[in-house]
Amino acid sequence: MILWFLKDRKFSVDETVSKLTKAIKWRQDFQVSELSEESVKGLYQTGKAYVHDSFDIYGRPVLVVVASKHFPSKQDPVENEKLCAFLVEKALSRLPLGTENILGIFDLRGFQVENGDLQFLKFLIDVFYYYYPKRLGQVLFVDAPFVFQPMWQLVKPLLKQYASLVRFCDVETVNKEYFTEETESTKPSRLS
Repeated sequence: MILWFLKDRKFSVDETVSKLTKAIKWRQDFQVSELSEESVKGLYQTGKAYVHDSFDIYGRPVLVVVASKHFPSKQDPVENEKLCAFLVEKALSRLPLGTENILGIFDLRGFQVENGDLQFLKFLIDVFYYYYPKRLGQVLFVDAPFVFQPMWQLVKPLLKQYASLVRFCDVETVNKEYFTEETESTKPSRLS
């Protein structure tokens, strides 16, 4: 964990200590070590997000978010945050030796205005910037509908240099470029 933060802060010890201290405090306050599948069961069972069983072609664990199943007006924001932290932890626990980051896939098929949640996206950005630096290798926005564009225009400036990790693509691209024939039968089934 210390090495991740050192790399993120370009080996500046003072900056690393400051950022790592903040992350440790967050982990304690948020009780990350106590999160379990049981503790996030309600939202986990909706299928709105999961860690896929297979890895991508780069050997990265794959975290899939099905945006059309996210309803901020009906779902507790704290529970959404707990599910997020649990799944990030689960994905990171699956990192093979020599692999440092994960692939995030946002399946935006069927995304509607009511699925938009700027507050949660800000939380997600903070999670990867402050608490899990250098752990997100790439983010795929799959089949983003026109209605998603205003949300992207609001979020993109918040990402700063991390916006370069985002790629808009379609299902076919995901299947061809991120999964091999060996993973063909285990690629994210909801993206088939």
